[in-house]
Amino acid sequence: MIGILSFVGFTALVAIIAYFATRSTDETTSDGYFLGGRSLTAGVIAGSVLLTNLSTEQIVGLNGSAYTEGILVMAWETLAALAIVVTALFLLPRYLKGGLTTVPQFLEKRFDRTTKSIVSGLFLSGYMIIFLPIVLYSGSLAISTMFDVPEMLGVSETTSLWICVWGIGIIGSIYAIFGGLKAVAVSDTINAIGLLIGGLMIPVFGLMAIGDGDMLTGLTTLVDSNPEKFDSIGGPDASVPFSTIFTGMMLVQLFYWGTNQAIIQRALAAKNLKEGQKGLMLAAFIKILGPIIVVLPGIIAWHMFQGDLDNADQAYPALVNEVLPPVLVGFFAAVLFGAILSSFNSALNSSVTLFGIDIYKHHFNPEASEREVVKKGKTFGIFIAIASMFIAPLIANAPQGLFGYLQEVNGCYSIPILTIVVVGYLSKKIPAIAAKVALFSGVGLYLVYLGLKYFIVGEDALPHYLHVMAILFVMNIAIMWIIGRVKPRSTDFVLEHTKQVDIKPWKFVLPVGLVICALVIFVYVYFAQ
Repeated sequence: MIGILSFVGFTALVAIIAYFATRSTDETTSDGYFLGGRSLTAGVIAGSVLLTNLSTEQIVGLNGSAYTEGILVMAWETLAALAIVVTALFLLPRYLKGGLTTVPQFLEKRFDRTTKSIVSGLFLSGYMIIFLPIVLYSGSLAISTMFDVPEMLGVSETTSLWICVWGIGIIGSIYAIFGGLKAVAVSDTINAIGLLIGGLMIPVFGLMAIGDGDMLTGLTTLVDSNPEKFDSIGGPDASVPFSTIFTGMMLVQLFYWGTNQAIIQRALAAKNLKEGQKGLMLAAFIKILGPIIVVLPGIIAWHMFQGDLDNADQAYPALVNEVLPPVLVGFFAAVLFGAILSSFNSALNSSVTLFGIDIYKHHFNPEASEREVVKKGKTFGIFIAIASMFIAPLIANAPQGLFGYLQEVNGCYSIPILTIVVVGYLSKKIPAIAAKVALFSGVGLYLVYLGLKYFIVGEDALPHYLHVMAILFVMNIAIMWIIGRVKPRSTDFVLEHTKQVDIKPWKFVLPVGLVICALVIFVYVYFAQ
């Protein structure tokens, strides 16, 4: 009962603070609703970006992978810092110079409206069919396990899953659809503080439990008893072979942190480039510390439960129940609930933005007022939320290693979109037809790869999916370049400066970025065996 009360209390506190913090924002305009009035500062951007990223599919999934494979899965965290640095230095200045609300808006300016619509459709399909259901499923699995909802309510595990999915989905929808980006960002920032505190409590209490009350003794015991779990390199059979770091891994990271609407929308809402770059650099630095929260607990769980758990994805919630006092279980469940909501409502808010601005405004009612665009976007948000809530429980039989599974499936649209964004900014003459060909060839060939892998020849006969992503990336760039040589644009593309925000860069952005890159290399070298 104490745990439930602390859960409800902290959750209510976040909602109340978010409500009062957003009352003055004009959400009848596109900038007000979709970008919080272009007013976000560095701290809010960093907190919102981290909470959007850090949800149960990552906390539960990565710790589950660490339970099985050890520290090598930290690649998903530490290498993100490099991608964020590249985004801050290269992409964000160009986004803000163009006054973008969505990434596909740039694709319309650079290529044409059809290209933009195809990309918006890919984003929306990915959110509704892949990302949102997996966030809801993994979050519901964690909450149901931590509170033992089946026993508490006297229902089956399946019924418990449906209850949690719809509970999380409805609350997240209210935040995202009726609150707009600023409500999402403010609640994210509060939950970011709670998640950092709560997330650090788990390994601390876990190490103290191993070390009979002494954290350093527990860490020494953990490392000495499980040396194979602390190798950052890993073998060829690992889920993330070391060679993939130099191929598809960095491409996936660049897509996620640089072009994924749900993430980059926070930086697009910056009051100026300086605040945006400072926010991203702060987020990059914290990502280097991420393995403490999303990898180390999985290794602790391996040691504590002697590798006897039936499902690796249960490692994290099982460890929380084992080491935290009841009153703190409630608080941490509330923080985890906030992280679940963050990823769900951030992706949902981005879906509303993409539909309202990129699809409804251009294809259904070009004369629509900004109020009408926001209204129709909210209506679509309700539809996509309900659809994802129906799909989520159906993925209960998803393969183990939920996080890796999510990354692999996302490859259907992540690499094609990254390809045309990068080429769009680096070239002036490549035409719109080249972007369309690259999108269809990228999506189609990757689907062929997945079909061969899972239904025909098996995964042992094919390269790792991250290598395949890199191959397709290079191939699609070559296709676009050839088309550009044969049939170039009639006029060179020029990136227009809309002057919506100040784009003077932060003077320390380059040295801070270099320090962050050096720290990432140091971490890998330190743990290499």
